Amino acid sequence: MAMIRKALTTILILVLATGTLVAGAWLTGLTLAQKAAPVNSDIQEGDIIFQVSQSDLSTAIQLATHSKYSHCGIIFKRGDAWYVYEALQPVRYTPLQEWIARGKGKHFVQKRLKDAATVLTPAVVGKMKAIGSQYDGRDYDIYFAWSDERMYCSELVWKIYKGATGLEIGTLQALKDFDLHSTAVKQQMEQIYQGHIPLDEKIISPVSMFNSPLLITVASK
Repeated sequence: MAMIRKALTTILILVLATGTLVAGAWLTGLTLAQKAAPVNSDIQEGDIIFQVSQSDLSTAIQLATHSKYSHCGIIFKRGDAWYVYEALQPVRYTPLQEWIARGKGKHFVQKRLKDAATVLTPAVVGKMKAIGSQYDGRDYDIYFAWSDERMYCSELVWKIYKGATGLEIGTLQALKDFDLHSTAVKQQMEQIYQGHIPLDEKIISPVSMFNSPLLITVASK
């Protein structure tokens, strides 16, 4: 009887363990499927996505550029999942859903090259990823310099598009062309440049890319 009771106990433990593993695998699969699922049905590699960052620097960028949007990245697919390649700290791939959740109010605007169907061929998208890979892991550029040593968000997107397609998404401007008069902007600039402001430094702003006539809006949520 004791042996039978022991055998039944062993079987019960195995059944419970197997059920737990199956349930865990199912939940893991569901989580991965949710992460891989696009936020809308119209999504393509090379789409540029914009959001309002919740950092202190974001407020200064919004005031200086007179724009709601302060951060952007490029959407790429890796395996079965969608990611945003972005210059944050450091330059990296961030799961799309995670990227959206990080923005203010989870709001985003997704834009696409007007001629994407003809310009963004698989070969060109592959070139975009290859160009982007050379910046992977680079530190975020709080100085907004035009060198490749560090990267800020719109600079990363601009240089990838320029290198892979020859197109300039947005217009470069000198730092002095932005509105530098508000208190928040002055405080950030003093903190960053310590009194040595490079007013002639060329910068590509998120709003300049956002307003580019080369792009069309495909989603806004």
